Amino acid sequence: MSERSFYVYILASHVGGTLYIGVTNDLIRRVAEHRSQMSDSFTKRYGVARLVYFEVFEQIEHAIHREKRLKKWQRAWKITLIEKDNPNWIDLYPQIAGV
Repeated sequence: MSERSFYVYILASHVGGTLYIGVTNDLIRRVAEHRSQMSDSFTKRYGVARLVYFEVFEQIEHAIHREKRLKKWQRAWKITLIEKDNPNWIDLYPQIAGV
């Protein structure tokens, strides 16, 4: 993963569970923050810590635009997007973080 990359990601509480969409320039760090549940937040409240989907962008403007569009999508469309590449909702964090 490049330092000049930006990421739009989707976290889930479990298969078919609560979804959270975010954007970051450091996917590993950001997902680790969600997983640690250190601060009171949406992800802590709903147990959303499983990285089930992400996209990579070279420009922050494109990543932010994509995040905003995904947040407006119907839930069924988001689930279809996740299941296209990750049908079993496997947690991708260990794979990208090397843990």
